[in-house]
Order: sequence, then C-alpha cells, then structure tokens
Amino acid sequence: MYNGSSSGGWWRAIPPVTKNLIIINFIVWFAEILVPGFSTVLVNRLGLHMFGSTLFNPAQIFTYMFMHDPRSPMHILFNMFSLWMFGRILEQVWGSKRFLLFYVVCGLGAAIVQEGVWELTWKSDYIDGIARLNGLTTAHMKEIVDAAVNSGDSKWLQAIADFKSQMVTIGASGAIYGILLGFAFTFPDMPLYFFFIPVPIKAKYMVIGYGVIEFFLGISGSVSTVAHFAHLGGMLFGIFMLLYWKKKGTLHRY
Repeated sequence: MYNGSSSGGWWRAIPPVTKNLIIINFIVWFAEILVPGFSTVLVNRLGLHMFGSTLFNPAQIFTYMFMHDPRSPMHILFNMFSLWMFGRILEQVWGSKRFLLFYVVCGLGAAIVQEGVWELTWKSDYIDGIARLNGLTTAHMKEIVDAAVNSGDSKWLQAIADFKSQMVTIGASGAIYGILLGFAFTFPDMPLYFFFIPVPIKAKYMVIGYGVIEFFLGISGSVSTVAHFAHLGGMLFGIFMLLYWKKKGTLHRY
C-alpha cells in the first residue's frame, strides 16, 4: 500500500490492470450518461442477453462486464471501489497477467451461469407473469401457452421472443465477486470492516456471508433486478481456478 504524500501518488500506485479496468468502466459509464440514447444502444449491443434472443451476440459474455446502469451510481461505485480495494492487492501478489486472467474468467463464468439460470427459469417466469395478468392459474396458463407454441401461433411466438429480449444483465459484479473470493482465499484471516459495523471480520467469513446472502436472494427472487446467480457464478469459476493454483503450489507466486 502506498504511503507517500505527493499529489496523485495513490493513483499512480495502483497496478496497471486494476487501474485500466477502473478507467474503462468509468469511460463507458460516462458515455452512457452524456450521450442521449446511447445507453439503450449499448445495452442492446453489449449487454448480456439470453441465448436464443434476437439481441444475443456471443461477444456479450465478455462485453457486458464493462457496462453499468447509468441511473444507479452506486452500482458502478461499489464495483469499482471493491476492485480498487481488493484487486490492486491481488494484482501485486499474483502479477498482472494472472490477475487479468482471473478477473476475465470470473466474469465469463458469471455470464455462463446467468445464461443457464435464464434457460431453466424463463418459461415459468413468463407463464407466472401472464397468468397473474389474466387472472388465471399457472397450470391453466401453461396449457394455453404450450398449445399455442405447439401450433406455431405467430403472436404467441413473437410475445415469447419479446420476453426473452427483455432479459439482460450488465455490470462487473460477477467478476468483482470472484475478486472478493480470491482475496479471502489468498488472505483468509485478513480482518475487514463491513459498512457501518465497527467490528473486524475475517475475510473468509465475510465472503462466505456474501455468498450465502446471494444464494438466498437468488432463490427467493426478492430483488429480481439483481443477477444474484451471476454473482455466484463468478465465485464458482473463481474457486475452480484458486483450487487449481493451490494444488500446483502457485497460489502466492507467479
């Protein structure tokens, strides 16, 4: 950690990959804010859409992690603060190449898991939603939808396609949750302070707590605008890499 007092020294002390990731994310975010209508264009082109949607592009499993909601400053601020706090330390320990690889793999893993969750849940979500709108039971609505799809009803097929196109995820959170896991795995007993709680918590317990919270929020659907399973996907792919490095004996060196 940099302890100098010169102006801007703290910024120059940030390792290159961490610094450039922060810069890129903020550049895209400011572009979304400053250029009218640009946010919608970027989300349609670069945000992660459901596989099979007319808006899906394979490149989105990478590009989505550099975008954030322009209406929610806390979204990008939390992610970039976490990246600065934990990412710079991991980059100093692992080296820039390994850190970048870990970050990208966690982000890609988050996208893959999110796609899997969408594939498993989109139909029930769609049927539940339109059943409530029409005052029907889920079972009755499912019969109607299945019959329409099997008959090739163009109106129903278009409605389903429109629904799939509305499913989109943006943000670096999946990669960030991987970074949090990486920090706790590398420095399990490092004391950390949770917001507004003046009691130190070991990194391993804090990250386990985050994971448990994300899991229960994901299965409950109580915050449907947050991709909780994508966060868990970033952690899942991260733990695979960390266990591999540990087995090779290269976790703390590169």
